[in-house]
Amino acid sequence: MIHAERLEPGTRNRYQALMSSSNANPLLAPSTWNTPFQIPPFESIRSEHFSEALTLSMGKHLGELQSIGQNPDLPTFENTLIALENAGTWLETIVNIFSNLTSANTGPALQAVEAEFMPKLAAHASSLYLNAPLFQRINQLYQQRHTLKLATDELRLLERWHMDFVREGAKLQGNARKRFEEISIELANLCTQFSQNLQKDMAATTLTLTEREDLAGLPHGLLDAAQRKATSLGQSSAWVFQLNEPTVMEFVTYSERRELREKFWKLWRHRGENAGPHDNRPLIGQILALRLEQAKLLGFETYSDYAIATNMAKTPSAARDLLMKAWKPARLRALEERAEMTQLAVELGHGKLQIEEWDWNYYAEKIRQKKYQLDENEVRAFLPLPSMIQALFETAGRLFQLSFREIPNAPHYHPDVKTWEVLDSTGAHLGIFIGDYVARPSKRSGAWMSNYREQRGLAPHSARPIIVNCCNNSEPAAPGDPTLLGIDELRTLFHEFGHGLHGLLSQTRFPRLSGTNVLRDFVEFPSQILEHWALEPELLRQHARHYKTGEAIPDSLIKKIHEASKFNQGFATVEYTASALIDLDLHEQKSFDGFDPTEFEKAFNTRVEMPPAIKLRHRLPHFLHLFASSGYASQYYVYLWAGVLDADGFDAFREAGNPFAIEPARKLKTHIYEAGNTRDPMESYIAFRGRAPVVEPLLKQRGLSG
Repeated sequence: MIHAERLEPGTRNRYQALMSSSNANPLLAPSTWNTPFQIPPFESIRSEHFSEALTLSMGKHLGELQSIGQNPDLPTFENTLIALENAGTWLETIVNIFSNLTSANTGPALQAVEAEFMPKLAAHASSLYLNAPLFQRINQLYQQRHTLKLATDELRLLERWHMDFVREGAKLQGNARKRFEEISIELANLCTQFSQNLQKDMAATTLTLTEREDLAGLPHGLLDAAQRKATSLGQSSAWVFQLNEPTVMEFVTYSERRELREKFWKLWRHRGENAGPHDNRPLIGQILALRLEQAKLLGFETYSDYAIATNMAKTPSAARDLLMKAWKPARLRALEERAEMTQLAVELGHGKLQIEEWDWNYYAEKIRQKKYQLDENEVRAFLPLPSMIQALFETAGRLFQLSFREIPNAPHYHPDVKTWEVLDSTGAHLGIFIGDYVARPSKRSGAWMSNYREQRGLAPHSARPIIVNCCNNSEPAAPGDPTLLGIDELRTLFHEFGHGLHGLLSQTRFPRLSGTNVLRDFVEFPSQILEHWALEPELLRQHARHYKTGEAIPDSLIKKIHEASKFNQGFATVEYTASALIDLDLHEQKSFDGFDPTEFEKAFNTRVEMPPAIKLRHRLPHFLHLFASSGYASQYYVYLWAGVLDADGFDAFREAGNPFAIEPARKLKTHIYEAGNTRDPMESYIAFRGRAPVVEPLLKQRGLSG
């Protein structure tokens, strides 16, 4: 893995001293990387190994950057941009392993290292972008870019690197430059604390029931998992429900005990804002104020202006305009949905209830069963996780001619993890795909795709990617049984796999432009379009089989699923769009003096006339997209923006009369999944679709048009 002769002298001495010890660091020792396809040697890695590895790799990277910046030759694309692309590969490897494990399999020791090193990594990033000699070389090339006869991807690389440096403060001077760097470090501290607070709060919070009458309506699988959890805690006569999304949603959908639905729902909705050491509320205003200060240092009036300036939307107003096109019809539909629930409650003898947040899933499921004869538990029985993974692979095979071969003895960081080699149409190695799908206390909430290694076609470090998908599906109902997915969980499985394919299929020369390194409001398009295949009847008939009997899913049940596809879309669109709107509202503020996140939420709900019984999908104290990093800050709108692209894009297959039509699949692969960020995303979309996107397919898909 690491070659001592390539290190700077000081770093080389520290590395050689470490390797001479009796306990060689597996992150550094070449022998431990003798794994299939150089998959990280997970079983050998301990939390304490990261401190030394991160320190050494940052030192090596600084030396590489210094060599580029102090090169006495005039700057060229090769000696500056190519050199920059090849710098830091060791650091990138260590950071990828570190950041993935802190998300997917953390613990107190790793969290301690994370708290120590996230500020150091932020300072290191600043040292890159505030490296004056390096930026001078890049800026000189940028000013000459139209005379350099660069290829399209080379020009794109130069422009993106120049943009990165400018947006990270490279043009700042004096105190402004110093303050920008200080803010970056402070934000890294606060965002790490926000994420850790939430993970600890959720891990420490459960709902314990001891009376059988309290279990009325709950599915057997959920009860079996709760009983096993109780047994593991020494509570043999109890049921312990963990605070993760699949468990909470299943509970509030089926529990006949309204007061318990309310209790568990409130535990879920108030995660991250419980008084004590894990309360995230004090952090929110600090994070927002620092972001605003940073944006102003760069000449922007608000953080939203800064965050969206380089996206497809360009301005906050363009993002808001799209959100409002969905908000208005969705809000009206949600009010109709709530009125229908109120009427159903009367019919069921529950009285004329004031439908609340904890009632919505319960009555929505009752209405779905009544109107469409569709029972989510009946569907789940036909969607075992192993079979749905095969449906993923079938989709990738038919669209993009990929095949997947499991590596049974691959290194792994948890027994739940599975690993596959991905092969292209010729049988050649394309990459590694890792699946980690079941919820556990050591994993953060949500679902995501990430890289252990990005695709890069640039010598001498050319490499195929190692991609991971993480989800938080419920544990199996009983030992030996598979995890069963609901319809939304199946869509999420396909969504993250779409991100994974974006990384796996990448065919770019430059790491900065590879895979998912695209504009934020384009990155969700390759993932969201793949969701359209999740419920494709042909796939379901082949792979959706009852987990006990092996019986194929009946056509009648597939028909019900599709008939109900527009059901509850008022609610789903409102809760998402509200979160995207409050994100814009937050980051368009020009002062955070005396900021109170709870009061801000209340005022927002009043201003937008939030429908009763619906709240933000993500309340501020647990809004990881916004506050665990700045990646989606003022950019949560991107899911709807990409929704326009994916709905319009999938129509290309409908127009061809076949969801696996060869020509649109070829264009999707070539112009979207393989292309990365080698050109403007609208150009890529038009090359795929033949025209610019239109919004009507999205509204029609959600039943919000007309």
